[in-house]
Amino acid sequence: MKKVLLATVAVAALGTAPAFAADLAAKTYTKAPALAPLPTWAGFYIGGMGGYASEDADIFAMKGGFAGGTIGYNWQAANIVYGLEADAAWADISASASATVAPFGLVTASSKVDSTGTVRGRIGYAFNTVLLYGTGGYAWANNKISLSALGVSVSDEKFLSGWTAGAGVEVMFAPKWSVKAEYLYKSFEGKSYFSGALPTGDLNLHSVQVGVNYHF
Repeated sequence: MKKVLLATVAVAALGTAPAFAADLAAKTYTKAPALAPLPTWAGFYIGGMGGYASEDADIFAMKGGFAGGTIGYNWQAANIVYGLEADAAWADISASASATVAPFGLVTASSKVDSTGTVRGRIGYAFNTVLLYGTGGYAWANNKISLSALGVSVSDEKFLSGWTAGAGVEVMFAPKWSVKAEYLYKSFEGKSYFSGALPTGDLNLHSVQVGVNYHF
């Protein structure tokens, strides 16, 4: 009787062994799903941008819009992204005021920034498709001051140099394409206009801008 039982158990074991082995092999050699590669921010890019700026002043404060282009290059080490960026824009950032001044009567003065740009370094941290960064460097602007009285107008313009600092966020919304928004504070040196007759203090601007970049 014992021999019959042992033979029955052995036959049952032999019958289930191949199925068990096949199931084990299937579980052992099943491949994990492939992970999507992380996007890279490294490389050359160009784009367009535009925004709004206002002067940091209590009176006769200039304000207005600007639009232009951007060019830059990024390097990337793990999640750290750093690079250089330059932009230039046509602008209409202006203010005007009028007052009665003896013996000239009504005198109108206006100031306008008609172009501006920056050359900046950037460094940030990439959360996959989102890049948070700080930025700073050189800033320039072309400023024109005009005076009119008694039907006569005179003007003088100066190239201003200064510095800028700010921060922003950039998002990869499609392969090779990103959109960004940033804030910049720009401070320009004061100049003397009309052969030194009209000295001015520093020109300080708050600007916010958005842009779209194409990455090569």
